Amino acid sequence: MMLALDTLIVLATVAAMEAVAYLTHRYVMHGPLGWGWHRSHHEDTDGLFETNDLYAVVFTVLSGALITFGIAGVWPLRQLGIGLMVYGILYFLVHDGMVHQRWPFRYVPRRGYLKRLVQAHRMHHAVDGRDGCVSFGFLYAPPVGELKRRLGRTGALPPRRDGSEASPTR
Repeated sequence: MMLALDTLIVLATVAAMEAVAYLTHRYVMHGPLGWGWHRSHHEDTDGLFETNDLYAVVFTVLSGALITFGIAGVWPLRQLGIGLMVYGILYFLVHDGMVHQRWPFRYVPRRGYLKRLVQAHRMHHAVDGRDGCVSFGFLYAPPVGELKRRLGRTGALPPRRDGSEASPTR
């Protein structure tokens, strides 16, 4: 029974982390306090790392601290820390690996949810600066049409030379 509850806590933490990541990305990373680190993610950078990677360090330390205190006997901190770690691994694989291709191999999804995830994140980066961005989640992507409409309303999508709306999803 305890194993089932522990597993449920880990899975619930992974799911809840998408909401935490959305809120952190929207209001901290794109806010006045966090933009200093996150700006590097929206600009061309040289090298393997960018200042934005410090956010991963912060969440890794938090996960490690939760696991450590949980092992020391403070239930359910270990399970929460493991859930945070699993979310971080998924983020690393999907966001850094597949979306931004910071890995030595390339995988570009041609259809389905993973394609929508990549398109949504490209639309997030279609805006210069921190204001007017859409799609702040990392593992959840709103429908592409909805994001295009929101970008169009803000004027964030620059017109093409032929006068039609640009598409950051190609």
